[in-house]
Amino acid sequence: MIAAQRLRLLVTGGAGFIGSHFVRHALRTRAGWDIVTLDKLTYAGNAANLTDLETEGLAARHRFVRGDIGDADLVTRLLGGIDIVVNLAAESHVDRSILDSAPFLRTNVVGTEVLLGACRHVAVQRFVQVSTDEVYGPAPVGTAFTEEGHLHATSPYAASKAAADLLALAFFRTYGVPVVIGRSTNNYGPFQYPEKFIPQVITNALEHEPIPIYGDGQQVRDWIFVEDHCEALCRLVEAGVPGEVYNIAGGTSLTNWDLAVRLLGMLDRPTSLLRYVTDRPAHDRRYALDDQKIRTALGYRPTWTLERGLIATVDWYAQRPDWWQSIKRGEYRAFHEAWYSNR
Repeated sequence: MIAAQRLRLLVTGGAGFIGSHFVRHALRTRAGWDIVTLDKLTYAGNAANLTDLETEGLAARHRFVRGDIGDADLVTRLLGGIDIVVNLAAESHVDRSILDSAPFLRTNVVGTEVLLGACRHVAVQRFVQVSTDEVYGPAPVGTAFTEEGHLHATSPYAASKAAADLLALAFFRTYGVPVVIGRSTNNYGPFQYPEKFIPQVITNALEHEPIPIYGDGQQVRDWIFVEDHCEALCRLVEAGVPGEVYNIAGGTSLTNWDLAVRLLGMLDRPTSLLRYVTDRPAHDRRYALDDQKIRTALGYRPTWTLERGLIATVDWYAQRPDWWQSIKRGEYRAFHEAWYSNR
């Protein structure tokens, strides 16, 4: 365990959805931590996601750097004086990986290798690799994957994350880089890019637009509120054992159809907005994680119920059309039309 002390973290992808929440959560709850955020600001990265650090009086402990984790010279310079690396930089949307897998390989695999390679020569105390339950592939009904489950990725996105996990573990075993891996279930909450399922349902419903549902809508996902995931990552920073993998679950499994109906009820919108579309290729039917390891070893428990998390999320999107409406008129629209035009 890392003793209570002043720590300096490099957080990659810190202007994205989970990344910006992690930066805020860590600065709010760990008074001894300072953070350098590195983010390329691609379509899903948004520096505005971190503007509230100023109003909360946290900006003095935070520095933002725009850049690519694949830039070895930049990464090496930034690692000077860094104690902890938390790698949240990733291309993360399965649909986009099906259209074009190349950006996923560049960021999720090559970018991770650049970070790991730089950390070979710097005495960081932890390298936290943020991963996903999708690396395990579909879970048969009645089962849940432990950390020893075989990796069986089915999408280019999941394959790129599985490759990054294996690279990280190889750098631990070969070079002693103190890697800790966290694999979480589906995240949701404020600031999530509106092409993801929950914000897409909410924002389309707010504008009375049709909501696409893949296949029969009976795909099962476990949902974790993003703040709970961020607390789990903080626990990995403090006490995760190098070379170990930790599953991070929300404990709230339900079908995509049932979740969409629940959100529409909260927004007082009709289910007639839901429109079945052709299922995406190799769509995993069910994800499920056994998270007893992190509960037992690190004392972690999710604290947000699904009801509380969905209320907070719906309220945020309802109150922040200024944040998502401009996004949905830009690059998002071009992707949406390209992806759904023939479905």
